[in-house]
Amino acid sequence: MMCVTGIQLYFLPVQTRTPYQFGKETMSEVICARAAVTVTDTKTGKTAQGWGETPLSVAWVWPGRLPFSEREDALKDFCTRIAEAWKQADFVGHPLEIGHRFIEECLPDLRGQFNQKREVERQLPQLAALVCASAFDIALYDAYGHLHGLGVYDCFGPEHLTKDLSHYLEADAAEVSFDGLYPSDFLVSPPERIPVWHSVGGTDPIFESDLTGNEPDDDYPVLLKDWIIRDQLSCLKVKLRGDDASWDYARLVAIGRIGNELGVHWLCADYNCTAPDADYVNAMLDRLRVEEPRVHGMLLYVEQPFPYELEEHPIDVHSIAARKPLFMDESAHDWRMVRLGRQLGWNNVALKTCKTQTGAILSLCWAKAHGMTLMVQDLTNPMLAMIPHAQLAAHAGTIMGLESNAPQFYPDASIPEATVHPGLYPRVGGQIDLSTLTGPGFGYRVDEIERDLPAPAFDA
Repeated sequence: MMCVTGIQLYFLPVQTRTPYQFGKETMSEVICARAAVTVTDTKTGKTAQGWGETPLSVAWVWPGRLPFSEREDALKDFCTRIAEAWKQADFVGHPLEIGHRFIEECLPDLRGQFNQKREVERQLPQLAALVCASAFDIALYDAYGHLHGLGVYDCFGPEHLTKDLSHYLEADAAEVSFDGLYPSDFLVSPPERIPVWHSVGGTDPIFESDLTGNEPDDDYPVLLKDWIIRDQLSCLKVKLRGDDASWDYARLVAIGRIGNELGVHWLCADYNCTAPDADYVNAMLDRLRVEEPRVHGMLLYVEQPFPYELEEHPIDVHSIAARKPLFMDESAHDWRMVRLGRQLGWNNVALKTCKTQTGAILSLCWAKAHGMTLMVQDLTNPMLAMIPHAQLAAHAGTIMGLESNAPQFYPDASIPEATVHPGLYPRVGGQIDLSTLTGPGFGYRVDEIERDLPAPAFDA
């Protein structure tokens, strides 16, 4: 049993090498929130420190017309409020137990207080609140691992948890029960190497004619074909617009043809919540099947075409899921939203550590128990943020590897971490190597990473 006895919060700015367009937003910079959480064993008095990090990806968590700086400042402010709340919390237990309590009991109140008297368009979305909370939640698990000298994923069984999954989850089918089950029952043995997905942003050049002359002149590729050749990629995620059917179709076909010529096996069509209705997606899938059967065959799944607020936009998606596997991403805030999505026809779930490690684990268990398959998607995770992300993918058992696009958009940001984990950040042979993630917690090996941190934004 442990409790939180210290909190530190840092903000680390990162500049993109090239702009990253997804949906209607473009990212050119990001602030990473890094949390250090000190915990104390309530019986022995032993202490340990854990780390967590998440990019505060403004464009993804809070799309809209508000100035970027206003949204970013609000996210940083909310992170500080979360740090203060954790310092005052008196929760005791396993990270899943106290993380769940914080998300259920504290986070809604914090968000409500933050949004009080703010105009509707300036209110912090739930997705943004979860992302702000995630760095602290991730750090709890790392600290617990250090406290017990174990890896995070060795601590999800009955020998560590005092309650089974029925305490957290409700089944959605008569034949499903969580009684006597623990997260360890839904995890897989991690491989050392896993396939990686490359993200093709909406402004990424795919032909020579796309080049403007303003591309960076460095040692990294620019054109898609050069990325594929250098990293021996086999999986490409294609960012689509969702409001221009002709552009979306032509983009997917062009990338599919390039990939097919160079040995790529799989594609994903990612709309980032921009498509208007099911007919929009179905028309593209049906046209591909007839006109471009090879590209259609390469399309492994479709990701999040519609607005993520499922309760406000309860779009029936059974017709899409009947054509291709359909994955929730932005909509999958927690297991309750996964349950609602399944009722609407979504048949698969994309997990992200940026919605909290606690939420990802519970969504993983609920989804697997109900026959849904999984992916683990990126938030362009650099530095420490990459490690829990990769660990989740390795232990979840995904449909095909994980997405990792930080090596594309800010490859130099992770140089200090890559000296300790040389196979994790560059993509070699279309894969990443997790073999250096050893030791307790998430296997960061923070003491070996030579990174200078700024002064903490919160320290108590």
